[in-house]
Amino acid sequence: MQLNAADQQLISQVESYLNEQTGLTANFLQVAWDGSTRTGKAWLQRPGRMRFEYDPPDPELLVAGFGVLVYHDPALDQTTYIPLDSTPLGILLATHVNLTSANVSVTGIDREPGEYDITLIRKNKAAQGTLTLVFGTNPLQLRQWVVTDAQGKQTRVSLYDVLPGGPYPDKLFQYNRPANPAHHGG
Repeated sequence: MQLNAADQQLISQVESYLNEQTGLTANFLQVAWDGSTRTGKAWLQRPGRMRFEYDPPDPELLVAGFGVLVYHDPALDQTTYIPLDSTPLGILLATHVNLTSANVSVTGIDREPGEYDITLIRKNKAAQGTLTLVFGTNPLQLRQWVVTDAQGKQTRVSLYDVLPGGPYPDKLFQYNRPANPAHHGG
């Protein structure tokens, strides 16, 4: 996408805003591609850390820290580890957010009343999906993101009751597999 002067100004504003945000806590509503919804509490701390605790009865956990995104589903006794820099969310959690870097490309900008939507890809991982950041405009504030995977399935995460915060304890962003004496093999 070719960015005009207004686009470049918006990107610069958004980058400044994101780079000023070192941490936050928020409640969230997640809507999956199939319409299913989940709620919980989120912590984000740049660089590279995030924790999503889902409200009961949902026992799943999503943690990013130390370069890895970890998703744990106790119901399936399954834990998935993904390098953070290979995920769209890694763009948001980068040490320095640069939306027009050698590794990130803006593929869309939508301006609606009270809202800016900026869609991004990792240039070297474009097949893995896109990240759309949704900002409120007055004041500029991250309100939502949408991850679209390689199959075109979208997961939308809306933040509310957002509070600046941090630094948070390292242990918040670590995943320690619970001891399970009934678990055999692996």
